[in-house]
Amino acid sequence: MDRATGRLLYGLALVVLASIWLTMFLFGGDAVDRRIYELLYAGHRPVLATIAHGLTMLGEPTVLIAAGLAVALWVWWRRHHPHLAIAITLVILVGRGLSEVQKYWIARARPELETHLVVVKTSSFPSGHATSSMIFYLTLALALVPEGPWRRRAVATAVVLSLLIGLSRVMLGVHWPSDVIGGWSFGLLWVLLTLRRAEKLLVRPATR
Repeated sequence: MDRATGRLLYGLALVVLASIWLTMFLFGGDAVDRRIYELLYAGHRPVLATIAHGLTMLGEPTVLIAAGLAVALWVWWRRHHPHLAIAITLVILVGRGLSEVQKYWIARARPELETHLVVVKTSSFPSGHATSSMIFYLTLALALVPEGPWRRRAVATAVVLSLLIGLSRVMLGVHWPSDVIGGWSFGLLWVLLTLRRAEKLLVRPATR
């Protein structure tokens, strides 16, 4: 793929992701959102609810922030790459902060169609778990895994894990599907924007 084509696809991806976020913001809570919510809700299916509880813990924003800081310290100390450590920290922390800003700015109410299966305290859009997990796992996959087949597998694993974590929030009754899709799209958009502009910081050091 030549550079011009790559830039075109990159720009198109940003526009598509921003459009998805905007659509979820404008039309969240409609009849389709409610229908999907009811189909996914696991309150009357104990096995699925247990699985959802396990998945949602893998996307707990405070846990991911702590894990991100731990990874950054490891990169700095063991791999002697302070620029990469700082970049990872900033991508994760600032992305999480912007997610919280959206929550307070938009102030969408949580769904109340079913009993919440976990305690929630903030607004609904976008899902913090969907956003944080997409940012955290995808950033680590792109920043720490060398180019090649293993990176592609790592990226695919990161995206699938984030998708499952986001679905768990609907299964637990605390988010509309549009909240989760909005979180995924923003998280992916943020990673694409920041990693692109921090490319020099995220280059792996030459092997000695």
